[in-house]
Formats: sequence, structure tokens, C-alpha cells
Amino acid sequence: MIGTAPKTNSFGARDFAVVVIMNILWGFNIIAVKMAVTAIAPLTAGFLRQLIVLVVCGSALRIVPGKMRLLTILGILSGGLFYIVVNVSLAVSDNVGALAIAGQLGVPFSLLLAILVFRERIRWPRIAGIALSFGGVVLLVFDPDAAREVPGLMLTAVASFIWAICSLIQRYLIGVPVLTIYAWVGFWGSVTLGTLAWFVEPAAMRTISSLPLSTLGWVAFSAIGSTVIGQGSMSWLLQRHPISVVTPLTLAAPIVSVFAASWYFGTPLTMLMLTGGAVAMLGVAIVTIRTARAGDTP
Repeated sequence: MIGTAPKTNSFGARDFAVVVIMNILWGFNIIAVKMAVTAIAPLTAGFLRQLIVLVVCGSALRIVPGKMRLLTILGILSGGLFYIVVNVSLAVSDNVGALAIAGQLGVPFSLLLAILVFRERIRWPRIAGIALSFGGVVLLVFDPDAAREVPGLMLTAVASFIWAICSLIQRYLIGVPVLTIYAWVGFWGSVTLGTLAWFVEPAAMRTISSLPLSTLGWVAFSAIGSTVIGQGSMSWLLQRHPISVVTPLTLAAPIVSVFAASWYFGTPLTMLMLTGGAVAMLGVAIVTIRTARAGDTP
């Protein structure tokens, strides 16, 4: 969808409402995932999330000639490996707001991969944006409250790199319906996480049928709210408006995540953490906006 030509529709109240809902769903998702991996187990929680995605998008599951190898790789990486790393990072961390900041490294990682794979040429503003993104995350290590989360921060950086690889793969899936893509992500994610969880977390897998509805609600929020509705909203907006208009509007999500996590879990927001977050988000904003503008060039 990202490769479609820019549209000329005016940005109205309905579009703005979709943007607000999308950012809220993505922003609060970090709370849902943390609660899920705490109440269940990281791999089992990921399996349930992907199973729900598969059920919701299952009607769109179909063979796409010439794209099945890419859909399989994307499904295993995006639906499986990515959630293994993300869920484990949240399971071993308390200050998840710091992880929300580190999660933005996916944007500069994506640009770096595009430079290597597509030989894209960039100018100094995006180079500076990449440096600021990494610099802001590095600042977190010097914060005593965030420094305790080094294992989680490192795992989040790995997850961001996997996300960047997945975004690269999706550039080769232009024209494949979004629901079909996520149906395969749900399918391969369920297979990958379900198989691994059965061997690593057998006790958690056996208790799935007895999980309380409140716990399943956290998983459903992530699967339906963040993945299906959130990604679907992004796709809908990109079909109506240029990339340069839509992409910067997603920058509110990590800000919502940081403050929502601090409020819900009662974790501190120190001045150094806020500074690091601001520096990282400035870098991400520069990379996002400049890249989006470049994407609109015929």
C-alpha cells in the first residue's frame, strides 16, 4: 500500500479521528503486551495474539502467486521471531517506557537497510536524524532508572532491527491486500510461536483454556486493536493521502506509550529519560518526514 500514488483527498474530521484512534491503540498496546506476558508467559502470549490475528484475518488467507516465499519469510519473522524478542524484552523489564523509546530504532534501521539494499542516497538531514535516534537511546543507559533495563533495551533494539527487515520485505509485497498479508503473518506466527511455546512453556500452553477473560482481553487488545485495526487504519489513510502527510502523524504513538506506561505502572520519568526520548524522537521525526517526502517523488 505504501507504494501507491499520493492521493489528493482533503484531510477531514474522519481522517483525523482515525489518526487519533490509531495512535491511541498503538500507544496503549505496550501496556497490554506487558500485562499479557506477565499474566501468561512470553511465548504463549505471543502465540495467542497471532492466533487471534489469524482468526480475524483468516477469510483473507489465500495463495498469492509469486509472493508466497516472501509472505512465508515475513510471517516467520514478523509473526514469530519479532514477538519472541519483544515479549521477552517486556517480560524482563519494569520500566517499559524506556523500551518504548528504544523501539523507535526501527525507523533509522529501516533507512540504513534501504541504503544497503536499494542503494538509496540520503543527504545530511537524514544522516543527522539517524545519529540523533541512536544518541537518544544511548542517553537512556546513563539514567539510573533506565540503566537497569539494559537487557530489555538490547532485546528491543534487536526487535527493532527485525521490524526494519520486515518493512523492507513489505516493499516487495506492494499490491497484496493488507488482510492477506496479516492472515499469513498470523498463520506463520501461530505455527512458529505455538511450536516453540509447546516445548519451552508447556505448563502455560496447557492452562490456556482456563485463562480468565481479563487476561485474554489484554491479548485481544494487542491482536485486534494494535495489529488489525491499527495497521488497517494506516493502510486506509495511505490509500487516501500522500505518504508525507500520513507517516509523520504516527509519531504520536511512542509518546503516548511512554506517558501511558509511566502512568499505568507507576514508573518514573526522569529528566534524563525525557531528554533521551526527546532526542530520539527528534531524530525519528527527521528521518520519517524526510523519507516520506522522498517517497512521494515520482
